[in-house]
Parts: sequence; structure tokens; C-alpha cells
Amino acid sequence: MVTHQTVCYIMDGERLLLIRRAAGLFGAGKWSGLGGKIEAGESKEQACVREVYEESGLHVDDLKYHGALEFKIENTPESIIMHVFSTTSFKGELTESSEGILRWIDFDQIPYREMWDDSRFWLPLLIEGKDFNGVFHFDQEVSRVLDYRLDVI
Repeated sequence: MVTHQTVCYIMDGERLLLIRRAAGLFGAGKWSGLGGKIEAGESKEQACVREVYEESGLHVDDLKYHGALEFKIENTPESIIMHVFSTTSFKGELTESSEGILRWIDFDQIPYREMWDDSRFWLPLLIEGKDFNGVFHFDQEVSRVLDYRLDVI
């Protein structure tokens, strides 16, 4: 089974908006961009805009699509395909939701050790404005990358 999701990194100058996922949610305690599952009938862009609004109260547009990352977990048949976006165009009042705590983080302070292990490989490429596709194989605990392929396109 394959699940399609989106993630969006909102950039303001030399900083990113990150969310630290709330307890009880998948990825609890980890910092990441904003996003989630693509619902039936939605395009990946529509899902991205919706998820950002639900998690932050911000309206985003002028999305840049960087590519797709596939995540596979050791000894399971499921995989997640994450459609990765960024934007510098947003409006509205930043409002936290039950999804987690929001923080603007300077590029040189990004907490990679508190993020999904794959982020350290591709997030610097996103910040540089590059496009990429990749496949990441995680251990069963989804705590570390065992193997990966990442292509800059």
C-alpha cells in the first residue's frame, strides 16, 4: 500500500517555519515542515495548501514543487510518497493547532538531530532551491535511514 502526502517548508528570509509534532501523533516530538495526507479528489498542491492552513493558519501560494521522496520501512510492505514543496509567499496570522508547536528557525540552527533522519540529506537541497527525487529505507522503528538514493534533477 502506498500513501501520498505533502510537506511544505515556508521560508522567510534566512529562516524556516517548522512544527514540532504533538504527543500522540505519528512523529511526535520531531520537527518537520507542515503537511499531511492527500485526500481523495485533491491535487498535491491543494492538499499542501489545506494542510498548511490547518496546521498554521497561514495561507500559502506560489508553491515550488521540489520532487517526490519515497519512504520504505524495513520488513513492511507499505510506503509513503512525500511530495515536497516550499514557498516564500504566505499571509495570515500564525496560529498553533493540535498538530504541534510552530517555530521560525534560522537556517543555521535547523535541528536535524530532532527531525526525521532523511531530512539532513535533502533539506539543504530544498533551501538551495534545487529539485530532487529519492527513496529512503528506514529501520523498523523509523528512527534511522539504512539506505537511500537521492537524485538532484
